[in-house]
Amino acid sequence: MEAKIILEQNLAKILDHNQFCSFATVEGNRPKQRYMALYNQGLSIHLVTDRKTHKVEELEENPHVSLLLGYEIGGSREVVEIEGTCKVTAEDSLRKQIWKEEFKKRFTGPDDPDYVLLEITPVRVEYTGKDGEKHEWIE
Repeated sequence: MEAKIILEQNLAKILDHNQFCSFATVEGNRPKQRYMALYNQGLSIHLVTDRKTHKVEELEENPHVSLLLGYEIGGSREVVEIEGTCKVTAEDSLRKQIWKEEFKKRFTGPDDPDYVLLEITPVRVEYTGKDGEKHEWIE
């Protein structure tokens, strides 16, 4: 059990050092990928999006997602692959907590009804450390 806690702490540190991720959904039977800004507190992972985007529809059809992060410029150089499920949330306290002034380019404020968060629930995480060693976390 202690090894899992240490692994979770290491994963949280890696997530903290990565501002972006590649986010994959399933559209029909095909994967669809895009880069998105990543917000996390520990293994609690959120992405910001507009309620009117196509990805919201995709998630209603199939909530299974994948995230890839760590190797883009400015990333931690530790590659992290996250498999999980995703739901759209408009929880007020969370939206206010994550809100950034830069979002005003797309939304009127944290109360904008189109400003929603994608909440990722990891079920499996695999990461490769800087030393090339692979680790796996399973919920």
